[in-house]
Amino acid sequence: MAKTDLLQYIREGRTMTRGEQLRLIVQLSVPSILAQISATVMFFIDAAMVGHLGEKATAAIGLVETTTWLMNGLMGAANMGFSVQVAHFIGASDFEGARRVLRQALACCLLWSLLILVAAVAVHQQLPYWLGGSPEIARDASLYFLLFGLSGPFFQLSGLCSSMLKCSGNMKVPSALHILMCAMDVAFNYFFIYIMQLGVLGAALGTLSAVAITSALMAWQLLKHSPMLRLFGRQARAQGRTAPAASFRPTADVVRTAVKVGLPMGFQHLLMGGAQIVSTIIVAPLGTVAIAANSLAITVESLCYMPGYGIADAATTLVGQGIGAGQRVLTRSFAHLSVALGIGVMTAMGVLMFIFAPELMSVMSPVAGIVSEGAQALRIEAFAEPMFAAAIVCNGVFVGAGDTLKPAIMNLMSMWGVRLTLAWWLARDYGLRGVWTAMAVELTFRGFIFLLRLWKGNWNRQLIRARS
Repeated sequence: MAKTDLLQYIREGRTMTRGEQLRLIVQLSVPSILAQISATVMFFIDAAMVGHLGEKATAAIGLVETTTWLMNGLMGAANMGFSVQVAHFIGASDFEGARRVLRQALACCLLWSLLILVAAVAVHQQLPYWLGGSPEIARDASLYFLLFGLSGPFFQLSGLCSSMLKCSGNMKVPSALHILMCAMDVAFNYFFIYIMQLGVLGAALGTLSAVAITSALMAWQLLKHSPMLRLFGRQARAQGRTAPAASFRPTADVVRTAVKVGLPMGFQHLLMGGAQIVSTIIVAPLGTVAIAANSLAITVESLCYMPGYGIADAATTLVGQGIGAGQRVLTRSFAHLSVALGIGVMTAMGVLMFIFAPELMSVMSPVAGIVSEGAQALRIEAFAEPMFAAAIVCNGVFVGAGDTLKPAIMNLMSMWGVRLTLAWWLARDYGLRGVWTAMAVELTFRGFIFLLRLWKGNWNRQLIRARS
């Protein structure tokens, strides 16, 4: 049974066995997991390239890294506000409605990315000092952040097109393009960092070049070749899918729903990103070695949790289409199976991370102090991976259902009320180990409360009732 046939089962309201459901989850997850892992490997290689330039270069990128996450999170929230609507329309077999949302998403999200770009340019010079960085790394940190900010529209377009393709059930194309982006990023980084000898600036230029090319390819695949969402081309014209420029103008119903879904996620990313920045400020007084070890350990740890995000992507697609098709029982089954799969995969990854922590850190940096502190942090974090998986995949389930407000509140309460409080308290006596212990405790707590919400099931019953 082909993947697209099984997705058609959802839209047609047909019965699916547990084996078919699990097979569909795996089939959707594997391409996304590969893309997530390849992206992590890209950052892994990037960090290793910069890490071998010395601890100051690593610390410069690590200082502003959490702020770049914040920018990506804000752009991702805007994308999701529209792509969830597309998933619901596709689940209801209303493809013209899905394309109407897509047109407006292109206009709104690119405008949003330009606003973020302007903000990044405005603050890039002072940001390293606001984060507690020393003058010896501030210049490189500022340049890296400026180039990342200028990449914003490309990140936005790539993310939007990828999200739309995934919500239509097409995981292979965006995943393949993300893998290609990783390969290009490594090649561009090698050229700019080592051949052109641009150091930290070269790392930023390499990323910008790779993302710009990928965004163009992603848009081409979505707008010209997607069977459900294409807007241009001969077949689109034959089916009346082209539209005048006015059709790209935002309408109240679409924007209102996008704000309802995306605004809580935006505030979540804003405050979660702010919490990450506060965490960086807590780490900064511990010294350059601690900043570098913290940044590199975060990159290594992402190898563990990226599979969770791949499974969460599949859960968002399946739950979104299930909601659109009005299949409550099937939607709940997809949700529970996805979470169980995520916990199993990330538990295995956590075991491997615990065993090979020193070797992984050695790849990232030749500095003994960085390797030692980073390995200790990773082994602490390994114990939190199963519940971190629960939080990641449950959140993907809730996003697919368009239920973003309460999960956002839960994330923020956990991050600010548990992690930062503990990190501030433990860092004074235990340094970087204390910060990562606080992180492990908080992620375990977060996973527990997300599982409680999933099992309670109100998110599903309320939405199905609203659509019936």
